Amino acid sequence: MTDVRRGRVYWLMARAGFRRWSTYRRAAFAGLFTNIVFGFLRCSVLLTVFQGAATVAGYDPSAAVTFVWVGQGLLDVILLWGGTELAERVRTGDVAIDLVRPWDLQAALLAEDLGRAGFSMLVRFTGPMLVGLAFFDPRLPSSALTWLLFAVSVVLAVVVSFGLRFLLNLSAFWLLDWRGVFGLYVVVSGVLAGLIVPIGLFPQWARIAIWCTPFPAMVQAPADVLIERGPPLLLLAHQLGWAVVLLLVGRAVLRRGERTLVVQGG
Repeated sequence: MTDVRRGRVYWLMARAGFRRWSTYRRAAFAGLFTNIVFGFLRCSVLLTVFQGAATVAGYDPSAAVTFVWVGQGLLDVILLWGGTELAERVRTGDVAIDLVRPWDLQAALLAEDLGRAGFSMLVRFTGPMLVGLAFFDPRLPSSALTWLLFAVSVVLAVVVSFGLRFLLNLSAFWLLDWRGVFGLYVVVSGVLAGLIVPIGLFPQWARIAIWCTPFPAMVQAPADVLIERGPPLLLLAHQLGWAVVLLLVGRAVLRRGERTLVVQGG
């Protein structure tokens, strides 16, 4: 297959991901409502931190509420908790069909995930941000450059999230039941990604340890880029570095997994 035809395949996969998720509009708006409700709850809890201080860990109340609504909006965009279809296909053996198709499986799934994220950005991100604007006083940048850097940061956040979920799915090649791994990931990822509370509120030793992992690249980094907290290029470099590492590791693990696959008939 030529590079042009291969590129068209990935473009079609991205379109398919967008169209597939746009089909379930009721589920999307139900999830949107849930995100908004939890956004109000998180704001009420986080704002209590500022009763005795004007700023905490570099955040003022406006930056804090912006952090909350960005996190609520990105939750479905990066699909922090979900995406287990590949693991199911490994368990059933259907992944053998995917592996013989004329594409790169990892690249095809990434393209589909970017298309899905595009739809989620239109609905699941825009909705919470509009609610935040209506009921709170968020800190939004006036610079077009900051918005551009934020857009790049969101794309990298999706790639990092995909890289982690791809590796979790590949664990099904070796585990009889991969749901335990996913369950542990759900518990850990929300805290380490900065979704529950800003990582800046942790002790210094914990902040350093967490930033040495890919988790902050999914929520904390895009939120900090948008509220202009910290050097944006350094935040983007952290995201880009982990995106490259996770994709390369995922490719290597997939190759190892292919050797362990046993399908009836040979």
